[in-house]
Amino acid sequence: MKSRRWLRIIPVALIMYTISYVDRTNISIALTPDTSISTMVKDLGMNKVMMGEAAGIFFIGYVLLQVPGGFWASRWSARKLISICLIGWGLCAIGCGLARTFRQFEAARFLLGAAESAVFPAMLVLLANWFPRSERAQANAYWNLCQPLAVVVAALSTGALLGHFGWRPVIVLEGMLPFLWLPIWWFLIRDRPRDAKWISAEERDYLETTLRLEAAAVEPPRALSLVEKFCQPLVLVLIVIDFFHNCLAYGCMTFFTSTLKGEGFTSWQYGMLFALPYTFTAVLMILVSRHSDKVNERRMHLAATYLVSGLSLILSVSLRHHFWWSYAFLCLSIPGPSVALAPLWTIASETLPTSTRGAVMGLINACGNLGGFVGPFIAGWLSEVSGNLNLSFDALGLGILFAAALAFLLPKAAPVQRA
Repeated sequence: MKSRRWLRIIPVALIMYTISYVDRTNISIALTPDTSISTMVKDLGMNKVMMGEAAGIFFIGYVLLQVPGGFWASRWSARKLISICLIGWGLCAIGCGLARTFRQFEAARFLLGAAESAVFPAMLVLLANWFPRSERAQANAYWNLCQPLAVVVAALSTGALLGHFGWRPVIVLEGMLPFLWLPIWWFLIRDRPRDAKWISAEERDYLETTLRLEAAAVEPPRALSLVEKFCQPLVLVLIVIDFFHNCLAYGCMTFFTSTLKGEGFTSWQYGMLFALPYTFTAVLMILVSRHSDKVNERRMHLAATYLVSGLSLILSVSLRHHFWWSYAFLCLSIPGPSVALAPLWTIASETLPTSTRGAVMGLINACGNLGGFVGPFIAGWLSEVSGNLNLSFDALGLGILFAAALAFLLPKAAPVQRA
């Protein structure tokens, strides 16, 4: 019954968000301090603190439209909202490649974050309108395969192209991708089952009935005030978890290439070594999400993922003098945040009332993604002070271990509703 939904919605959404991740993560390759791969650091006059700031400023802009985006997606149209965002972030991504000074590049990155900020909560609303609870962890995971997939694509394509064309043309070319995908998104995606002509009447009735029962099960007995909606304990815990989640994800991504420095790798080898842990990530995301849906359990999957990630990152630092052992533990640590996305956002979508879900998930993602600025910035600052990345990665590892402990404060999964 679910095959057409999975084949129709997930691939289109996956490629759409993969493009956004390519446009936000390609600078992790371009920012490598090895001038034989990229001259960005030299051209824009950046030190390590400025590198972290350039990578992280995206997330200051990224908080701007998270809450309004979730609200508009719930009350208006996720499909139309994301279409507008595709145009906006394409223009801003091209602007990053046209920047001539550090401040211009920083401003373009900030605007890129603002242009992409409504997409994530809008997609969570769209998926919740199409996939019941028994399928939602897998739906979230398959869609979020965009994160490791984008890093692999950016690492291999950007890494190979940088040596031939330079960082500016490469970033401009990749910034044009949203305009190519916009018509496909517009004509293939619909907001709800009842809006789709290609779905059978039997499947449409099944989805509408099941989703209505699940929504009724989490509705509060009375209307909540604005403060009650946004300040309930569940929301605050999810914000803190998501903050440390993003500190690790983007702190590691920004400075991962620095761990490869001095080993004599070519640009193609850099790309391969950068891509390998994210390829491993994609496999783990599918396995963990399928098991989470199968046993209807979320928080232990979340806690265990963060625990393995944090311990592996700390071990990679302790083995820093043994490159391949250190790299192997990095390959175990880096998947953590992406693998955790399915249980993390499934908990949010299963426990928050439908009437407030979009806006509240937008708030969680907005505040949590400040970690995407803090993680690279703190990692860059600690690296500049200490002269290496050891202290930076230790701090990121301890932060994700704290998130693992907080996961036990989240509610257990409710029984699956049957139509």
